[in-house]
Amino acid sequence: MSDLMETIRHIAKKTDSKILMVVLDGVGGLPLTVNGDTELAAATTPNLDALALESQLGQVELVGAGITPGSGPGHLSLFGYDPLRYVVGRGALSAVGIGVRLRAGDVAVRGNFATLGPDRVIVDRRAGRPSDEKNAETVARLRAAIPEIDGTPVEIYTESEHRFVVVFRSQGVDEAGQGLGANLSDVDPQVTGVPPQVAEAGDPTSERTAFLVNEFVARAETALRGESQVNGVLFRGYSDVPHFPSFPDTYGLRAACIASYPMYKGLASLVGMDVLEVQGEEDALEGKVAALAAHWADYDFFYFHVKKTDSAGEDGDFGAKVKKIELFDALLPRLRELRPDVLCIVGDHSTPSKLGSHSWHPVPLLIHSPYGRKDLAARYTEEEAGRGSLGLRRGTDVMPLLMANALKLNKYGA
Repeated sequence: MSDLMETIRHIAKKTDSKILMVVLDGVGGLPLTVNGDTELAAATTPNLDALALESQLGQVELVGAGITPGSGPGHLSLFGYDPLRYVVGRGALSAVGIGVRLRAGDVAVRGNFATLGPDRVIVDRRAGRPSDEKNAETVARLRAAIPEIDGTPVEIYTESEHRFVVVFRSQGVDEAGQGLGANLSDVDPQVTGVPPQVAEAGDPTSERTAFLVNEFVARAETALRGESQVNGVLFRGYSDVPHFPSFPDTYGLRAACIASYPMYKGLASLVGMDVLEVQGEEDALEGKVAALAAHWADYDFFYFHVKKTDSAGEDGDFGAKVKKIELFDALLPRLRELRPDVLCIVGDHSTPSKLGSHSWHPVPLLIHSPYGRKDLAARYTEEEAGRGSLGLRRGTDVMPLLMANALKLNKYGA
């Protein structure tokens, strides 16, 4: 546990106040033209604008200057965990999020279905975002084709759209307590126009895992031969069983997660939050609001995740991202009707449509509570957040600020 988290654990106190942290995934953006608007600035957001006038704003770097965070490190930072110290691969987050129990020595990896062209060149890293039904159909084909590799059991699970999870089950740990290693390079080059990469082990313990991964990739392409769109697989985010200090114990909070995508539910579960059931289609905001309202009396901290702002940015669709922001804005009054004592709106990273990928740019932070100082920011946008009273913060500053604004921290020292 970091020194800051240990300090918070000692000075945290239980109160009746409630904190609502809304994470607009990938909300930060860039203008398409010089001096143009970002997606947030271009969106029509009367409710966010009104909230900004009553709140404190600032900007957040999730990992550090110039470092582009993945979703896992971004969220860990927001929850107060130093992402340079607490490292977990996407595979474990996704696996735990869909209810897979990992054992010592296992390795989980996050996969993308992809479209490969001639000479195995990657045409689309997400295979056109296939339907969940197509995902399940493809997973079934791979399960039949690859139940094991060289005696190692292989488990394959649907996540959503182009995403799936593979767990390589260890046949036990050795005398040094080691099973399969998770230190290996990605198959996914995260660009198109090149072939998938060959996984290479970063240490002797991971050599067996690298063999399993490369063999899986080859067998999967054979099993999917003849498919025009979903005909290849890409891997990244290898991980063994992770361990984190308990979020509820650190902050003295009854904490709940409201999310749809397995990876985010998995991360919340790993740090000790209760994952609430959400009805409706994946990332249906109506179902999330209903879950929040139904459990409002049961918890004093809620993590509320909105995914589609990120998806539109990854697709390079500026207009679609604007619309997703506007959909959240229309929903905001229903969140405010619950009267959280502290309402936070933030992103886990920026995903500018201009780049079509995560980026290193700070994300705007908004904190609404009765205890903020005068603030010059007039909208929840990147530019206005830069004028806000909170300044430029590290992601790990967010939870202490929320705790302080909720009057949940005792004085430190004499």
